Amino acid sequence: MLYTSDENQGLVKVLQFLKAHGMEYLSGEDLSEVLKISRVAIWKHIKKIQSLGYKIESKQNLGYRLLDTTNLLLPWEINYELRTNQIGKKVYYFDSIDSTQNYANSIAKNPDEFGSVVIAQTQILGKGRQGRKWISPKGGIWMSVILRPNFDVYKITIIPFAVAVALHNAIQKTLKIETKLKWPNDLTSSGKKIAGIIIDASIESTKIESVVVGIGINFCVNPKQIERQIKKNGNFYGVNTLTTDKNLKSAPLVRQFLVELELIMEELGQNKIQSIVKKWTENSSTLGKNITVTEGGVKITGKAAGIDKDGSLLILQGSKSIRITSGDITYD
Repeated sequence: MLYTSDENQGLVKVLQFLKAHGMEYLSGEDLSEVLKISRVAIWKHIKKIQSLGYKIESKQNLGYRLLDTTNLLLPWEINYELRTNQIGKKVYYFDSIDSTQNYANSIAKNPDEFGSVVIAQTQILGKGRQGRKWISPKGGIWMSVILRPNFDVYKITIIPFAVAVALHNAIQKTLKIETKLKWPNDLTSSGKKIAGIIIDASIESTKIESVVVGIGINFCVNPKQIERQIKKNGNFYGVNTLTTDKNLKSAPLVRQFLVELELIMEELGQNKIQSIVKKWTENSSTLGKNITVTEGGVKITGKAAGIDKDGSLLILQGSKSIRITSGDITYD
């Protein structure tokens, strides 16, 4: 099932009116009069809203009241009180999809899709880095965001670091959980993966046409369910989840992430690369550790000393410094 921000306006009007009145009962007659919708249409919208996981109480002679919102990341839940200028204003929600990244890439060339978010309850062929499969069960946040950066192409290597900082900040602000950033594109909790980031870019000459940012967050998943399918991967180092509370809503985290993403992309556009790298460095789990980087069957061992201005990892081997642009890290 596909839902978008531009559809279901009648349903959304009913839902917003119920939200605005808290635990107050609203009669079908009142809803019909205020919203200029027939009572039959009101009843149909209420039934549809309930089918999407919202808890609505109905009492004769009193009317309807909203007891709880849905756990689904429906477009109007993400749009609700979203404080961004562009990012997240249009949302595509799928119950299931092959990959949010595939869908986002297919529409990214349309200028009207700048800031669009593609989100799914599950992915069948979720994409990880270097063509790996990303396991995407219910309970996670699987999404892609379409960006159209108005800056020089050389800054594109910093985008994963900017996205990681944005997500780190959003998790801290909404859930009060401190995550760590593992080079090049992971967020961790207790040393295990909590989220991953991938970037697909369309570049014409020296101009960035579009960037599709893919984000996978283990919000409320069973880590063992995922581990069983990926533990044989060479880069496996464990899976963690942000919460085990199935009643905790994920929409506030998504909204805050979109706010943080827009802010940090503005910083990148203002050439504040050093500031972004500094923020990433302050929350890194990689720097200062003895590590082994594996890329294409080649292994390089040394101490992770810093991040270069292009996002490369600097490794010290005695007095020798080596720049690494990609690879899988293990801690020695």
